[in-house]
Amino acid sequence: MSNSGKKVCFMTGASGVLGSEIALAIAEQGYTLAFTWNSSEAQALQLLEKIRHISPESLMIHCNVAKHSDIIQAFATFREQFDGLDLLIASASNFFSTPLPDVTEEQWDSLVDTNLKGTFFTMQEAVRIMQKQDGVSRIISMTDVSAELVWRNFAPYTASKAAIQHLIRVFAKTCAPNILINSIAPGTITINTNNDMEPQDEMIKKIPLKRLGNPTDIIRTIIFLLESDYITGQVLNVDGGRVLQ
Repeated sequence: MSNSGKKVCFMTGASGVLGSEIALAIAEQGYTLAFTWNSSEAQALQLLEKIRHISPESLMIHCNVAKHSDIIQAFATFREQFDGLDLLIASASNFFSTPLPDVTEEQWDSLVDTNLKGTFFTMQEAVRIMQKQDGVSRIISMTDVSAELVWRNFAPYTASKAAIQHLIRVFAKTCAPNILINSIAPGTITINTNNDMEPQDEMIKKIPLKRLGNPTDIIRTIIFLLESDYITGQVLNVDGGRVLQ
């Protein structure tokens, strides 16, 4: 907790479009936020201004989660400001198409280092804080339903997300009973579609609930996990049934 007694959340990936919606929702749940940013300082500053209207002690920390040294430094900065950690949301992610067989080492490293290595070492640093605390702490990672699907043009991305889902189970079993660790796997979210994806009408045909997801769908699931004390090691697909195809 912070010195003021409020719950504290450390979040990566908050300056993205979906991440910023999640960060604001977490602040509205009564948390003080320490969120990381990498290349989008202007967006991070705008987000911080909004969050501080709700949670004045919140702050932003520069961190490239693809670099272990950056993660260590970010948590060192965090410890200077806060006495404890109640919630980690590991949301930082990189995403672009990589058609086979032309994937380069640079593309692989960009995706896997950010998505998988970044998540692993962020969770590791959070656990080091949480294990020394009394009471229940929580970790929520953001993965992707593509971990269960076969996307031919996104192999490094989907492999990284599938690996994160395995890590969630390992961390959850290791850190029980005082740290609850779960993952949310969104399907296609309206704000995250881009030119590398197929047309929206084609995507909707593959979703049994016949619509794309939206940030509210993800936020409701996060709040559900924050209110639960008997769920750990789970991947919650928030995808409208997409994995049923």
